[in-house]
Amino acid sequence: MPRVCPQCGEWCEEEPVDISKPAIICTFCRYAEPFLQLPLFILTGASGAGKTTLSRQLPAVLPECVTLDTDMLWGVLPATQEKDYSDYHNLWLHIAKNIAQNGRPLVLCGTAHPEQIENCPQRRYFSTVYYLALVCDSKMLVERLKQRPAWRQSATPEVLARMVDFNRWLQEHASSTLPPMTLYDTTQRTVEETIADAVTWVREKLDR
Repeated sequence: MPRVCPQCGEWCEEEPVDISKPAIICTFCRYAEPFLQLPLFILTGASGAGKTTLSRQLPAVLPECVTLDTDMLWGVLPATQEKDYSDYHNLWLHIAKNIAQNGRPLVLCGTAHPEQIENCPQRRYFSTVYYLALVCDSKMLVERLKQRPAWRQSATPEVLARMVDFNRWLQEHASSTLPPMTLYDTTQRTVEETIADAVTWVREKLDR
């Protein structure tokens, strides 16, 4: 959504939000610009857990939502480890809120955890954020990463260790994050079953 007020034409660097309407309030003329406050769905997990597969398959079977792989802007948007990648996630939420104004909720597939999302200023433009954490057996995760093309550099000792650690962290902490994540183990699930279960998960939340 533009930061230029449609009534007075002034540029608002940071827009106050009135959630009760919901609307963005111009800091100059107090004009209230309505916006759609839709839910947001985050499908997270370590590399190799199944996020990319879902991001490719969900658009065809979940047409009521817009599904995007956040990795498509990796290296394009600023992303600093020192800030726990909060700048990267906040820019993605900025993109998501604008797309959501077309009336379709977004499903974002990418590595993240609730604290990184919930602390973003752009989080306030969404009614609720739901998290589905994809995990699998550590040995299977390593095997999946080793099967990837060499150019992706997914099988270096450093990457393997980091992904296994994050996979284990999700398994151990999904229920205690704020908000909690729904844990989904893909180890014994086929691709078709995983897609169907993800669709069911999203639609159950939308029905609320």
